[in-house]
Amino acid sequence: MSPMPSPHPNPEDAGRPDAAPTQVDPAVDSAVGPAVEVRLLSHPTYLAGSRELVIGIARRLGFDDNGAGKIALATDEALANVINHGYKRQPDRPIWIRLWPLAAPNQPGIRIVIEDEAPHIDPEAICGRDLADVKPGGLGVHIIKEVMDVVEYSKRSPVGMRLTMIKRLTPRAADPTADPTADQSTGPTDDPTRGETEHHG
Repeated sequence: MSPMPSPHPNPEDAGRPDAAPTQVDPAVDSAVGPAVEVRLLSHPTYLAGSRELVIGIARRLGFDDNGAGKIALATDEALANVINHGYKRQPDRPIWIRLWPLAAPNQPGIRIVIEDEAPHIDPEAICGRDLADVKPGGLGVHIIKEVMDVVEYSKRSPVGMRLTMIKRLTPRAADPTADPTADQSTGPTDDPTRGETEHHG
């Protein structure tokens, strides 16, 4: 996993006439590029590193260990969906992860955007399986929507999907001892056992 240039000159295809419309959260300064941008290949080997990255940044932004772990879990599920369902487990396809801190001082948090080059699917059709259908796996979309405050799927142009996730920092999720300038552990939290999850795009 290594930092790479974005596939787009502007954040989220901004200003491109062929780009799919996306609802931009007013608490995010979209005119500024992402604080962190990573390109990785669609291989499960890199999921652990992605979780560690998200946990470390979320902690720096003030989330406690539990909150940061949940954000990393949602990101992990989203990446697994791309690998398993979007790319059909092809191990060498690109995935981009970009992160922004929320800009509003009275509503801090984190914004995570995941993009791929998988075939288009209807964003309205992306949903988890029926919870009444008791069987292992298949709960990735449910987990993402349960953890994150904003979850938005959209099509990229000319190919690929985009998942935008936002988590706002609440007093319950905040770490009262967090110091953004201090070194903090970025090790992974326990990785819950999960089965195959739905493709986010």
